[in-house]
Formats: sequence, structure tokens, C-alpha cells
Amino acid sequence: MRLPIPISALLLLALARAAPGGSAPAAPPRVPAGSTPDGDGVVVSAGPVVVDAYIDFQCPFCRAFEMSSGDALRAMAADGLITLIYHPMDFLDQASTNHYSSRAASASGCASDAGGFSPYAQALFANQPPEGGPGLTDEELVELGLALGLSDPAFVQCVPAHAYVPWADYVTQRALARGVSGTPTTLVAGVPVPANAGAIAAAVAAVVR
Repeated sequence: MRLPIPISALLLLALARAAPGGSAPAAPPRVPAGSTPDGDGVVVSAGPVVVDAYIDFQCPFCRAFEMSSGDALRAMAADGLITLIYHPMDFLDQASTNHYSSRAASASGCASDAGGFSPYAQALFANQPPEGGPGLTDEELVELGLALGLSDPAFVQCVPAHAYVPWADYVTQRALARGVSGTPTTLVAGVPVPANAGAIAAAVAAVVR
């Protein structure tokens, strides 16, 4: 039986992959539609206060964050209060037997191209596989999108092609360079805050006062 790898060990592996000597990570060949100007996140709303959410689709704590706070974040986004940016990381790749973190992050980029990042991200968390196993197959990742109406051939082809795996690695290296040491990590106007809806809402209110 494959035992889950401790998160601390996975973080050390991620740090070892970071760009050497503090140099900026090389830009990936392509980034998803809706990406930030520097390409390290997907913008899902526009508002006066920037909220960054660093997530890993294999991370159980990220799933808990989505289940407890996702609706509140989406409500703030829908009300035009925040610019909500998701940064899908892949540092838990070693917690599955087939690099699920990077494949799921890549698939979310494919969904962003199809205009469905937010509902697809919700579906990934709702169907999160246990750590230490194989994770969802590429076919299952496609099926999640099809169930949401993401039936464009470009999406169906993008997922098994792992088109955005280099992007997921770039997002991760940019996050590590920014000082992100785990997931979920949330920033409000560039300042770290606890990853819960109450703390985020309070920080947003403080910025706009």
C-alpha cells in the first residue's frame, strides 16, 4: 500500500524544483485564457480589491476551503467587490501515482479557455481523489467538463494533451518565489490573511474603508 507523503516533504521537493539562484522562472509556452498579465493565475472576476487564492486540486485543506468559503468568495466576486485570482499549484504531484496535481491544474487551464474555470474548479474539489492513489484519469477529467457543458472539441483535446502542465509548474515556481509555502494560501491586496471567508471579507472591508 502506498502511504501518503508528508506535506513537509512535498514542500521540500517543490522548493528543490524552484528556479535556481532566485532567478525568475521561465514563462511557459502558453497560458490559459483569462490569465493575469504575468500568466501565473486565472482571473475570475473584476473589482477594486485583489484577492489571490493559491490552491492545489489534490490538497484536502484546499477542498475544505472551497467547501466552507467558496460560495462567499463567489458572492463577493459577483457583487463586484473583488478581483478574484486563482493560482492552481502542483506541489502535491508526489501525493498521487500519476501526477494528479499538475494534470488537474492543466485541465483547469483548459476549462478556462472554454470559459468555465470557476465551475470546473468546484467540480475538481467536489470529486477530489484521496492522496496516495492514482487520482482521476484524463478521461474522468474530460467527463467532469462535459457534465458542465464544456463540450468544445478544443477542451476535450486539451485535457489529455496536458497542454497546461508547464503552466502549472510555472504557477508553482512563481508562488514559491512569492513566499507561498503551502495551500491554501490567500492574500488580500497582497497581504496574507487566514484562508477563511470571514477573514477575507474583513480584510477586503478594511481595504475599501
